[in-house]
Amino acid sequence: MSGRPEDDEFREYVVTRGPALLRTAYGLTGNRADAEDLLQAALTKTYLAWDRIQDRNSLDGYVRRAMVNTQISWWRRRKLEEYPSDEMPELASDDPAHRSDLHDMMWRALERLPPRQRDAVVLRYYEDLPESEIAHVLGITIGTVKSTVSRAIAKLRGDLETDDLAPQAKTT
Repeated sequence: MSGRPEDDEFREYVVTRGPALLRTAYGLTGNRADAEDLLQAALTKTYLAWDRIQDRNSLDGYVRRAMVNTQISWWRRRKLEEYPSDEMPELASDDPAHRSDLHDMMWRALERLPPRQRDAVVLRYYEDLPESEIAHVLGITIGTVKSTVSRAIAKLRGDLETDDLAPQAKTT
């Protein structure tokens, strides 16, 4: 195929694990386009380090960590680029991933969480990672993971009970 067995091994990994990793990226970013960009950046970093990764069983953790680190870097950069404006942004187009009202409410509530809380909730409940692995991926202590997830869940419950996240009535 490509000449290097490592390239074929990496390609097989991406084909096999790509959809699951894209779901994780979506959970971290909140929209498909950013998720695809985030996953691409993380896979590029993984490819460049492929020969140095000894434990192939930990590849998902390596890619997730790369996604979290990249996302944090993007947030920091974005903070400098965001300025208040008198103009309202364009409305988002209909995303097929948001067709379910419950699904839509859940993602809107997740998007309102601070980045670290959102990351912790996605890794804990969407990726079903244990607290110890979340602590490792996010570079925080297990106690911080527990308190962060607890505060996030409390905020999500509160947000889901308010009317502003309720599905919008469709008018004809």
